[in-house]
Amino acid sequence: MKHTYYKITGMLLFTVLLSGCLYPQSEREQNQIPYEDQLNTVQNAVNDYREEKQGLVPIRTKSSDTPIFEKYLVDFSLLRENGNLSEAPGNSYEQGGIYQYTLITPEDNPRVKLIDLRITEAVRSVNVQLDIFRSQHIYPAYGEKIVNGLYSIDYEKLGLNNAPTVVSPYSQENLPIIMDVDGNLYVDYSIDLNNALNEYDHEYEEGDDIRSILADYTPFVPAYSLPYTIKDGEPVFLLEEQ
Repeated sequence: MKHTYYKITGMLLFTVLLSGCLYPQSEREQNQIPYEDQLNTVQNAVNDYREEKQGLVPIRTKSSDTPIFEKYLVDFSLLRENGNLSEAPGNSYEQGGIYQYTLITPEDNPRVKLIDLRITEAVRSVNVQLDIFRSQHIYPAYGEKIVNGLYSIDYEKLGLNNAPTVVSPYSQENLPIIMDVDGNLYVDYSIDLNNALNEYDHEYEEGDDIRSILADYTPFVPAYSLPYTIKDGEPVFLLEEQ
């Protein structure tokens, strides 16, 4: 019980700190808009760093089990120390903004993308409520079954007024926050993936992880996502057999 208390307290503190970093500075327009020139500036700095460091990329060290889209965060201190960039962009987390800069395909073709930290804040907020519930009931607050191993969240058990969602950085739609059997939280990007499959050219086949279509054609990565594949032209969860 003491361990659970410290875990909850730590998460609450993290949420407060994150909120403090995001607001009120993030209310400035310059800290909210993912300017194309800022992405290009960081991309050029990453390219220069990689060339000068014989293929190394300026990223923070993360554990091997970190989800792929949150794994390769740009380390702006390395870019500054190497003289590739004078400071982090105004809309970055490091400058009080609401985006983290991350890399996709860092080994072959490192491309700079964004994580919307408002999604991070929303997921962590729900996670705090979920941990409080589990400290009293052991099991997560399972809602309705979505597919094998995935559930909606019984928000009433968590004392919430509505089902938890995040605002999509792609479509501005409200995307559901869902849960696996272990109580881990994810964002359901089915709406955005369906839109992307219809809008962009692709050669995905059933069994392929199709999430990269969102990162390839937009400035954002689908943070806190599960793998998806395509079936009958529509996105479905790509899960191991339960």
